[in-house]
Amino acid sequence: MNSSGTAFSTLIRTASHEQHTEAETSTFMSDLLGGRLGVDAYARYTEQLWFVYEALETHAGKLASDPVAGPFVQPELSRRAALEADLAHLRGPDWRAALTALPATQAYASRIAECARTWPGGYVAHHYTRYLGDLSGGQIIRGKAEQTWGFARKGDGVRFYVFEEITNPAAFKRNYRELLDAIHADDLEKQRIVTECKRAFALNTDVFHALGEEFPLTA
Repeated sequence: MNSSGTAFSTLIRTASHEQHTEAETSTFMSDLLGGRLGVDAYARYTEQLWFVYEALETHAGKLASDPVAGPFVQPELSRRAALEADLAHLRGPDWRAALTALPATQAYASRIAECARTWPGGYVAHHYTRYLGDLSGGQIIRGKAEQTWGFARKGDGVRFYVFEEITNPAAFKRNYRELLDAIHADDLEKQRIVTECKRAFALNTDVFHALGEEFPLTA
């Protein structure tokens, strides 16, 4: 609990709700999930995710023993290998050769890496916004992608959204929220983490906007 008596997991969820809605309702995401964009747009989005998760997971090992970030570093969440399998399916075996980050993606990944190096609480903010979002809304994206582009159910192309090592997502999310409530941080640090959460959503939305510019719907 913080001094107001509100559980930190509740505080962090409600504080970022507005940005969360904005990210989910971005034009690019709406067009992608509405089947109005081709599989190339989906592949480009997947490429951007690779840079984000590379930043999150490259530094995870160093943070495993950190009192603040350590409890959140759980190998079963790791997404990079799944993303690489999806990119090999979407772009072919030489996918790395043509892999490029949009400037907005570079800014997002750089901020994650900076937090990972210098501020464990900030890393937790980015960890929360990504992985809990993937376990929740990510499942909607997976279903739409399978339906729109004919990927095998939970197969190549959508492996990013399949957490094979998490058999009970609801229980996992409940446990994750308990970790948030028990976080090794005072009220001021918790407020800083909440602010970073909002920043994480804004950085994510910037990526959607950039993708929307790259894949405009022709009127």
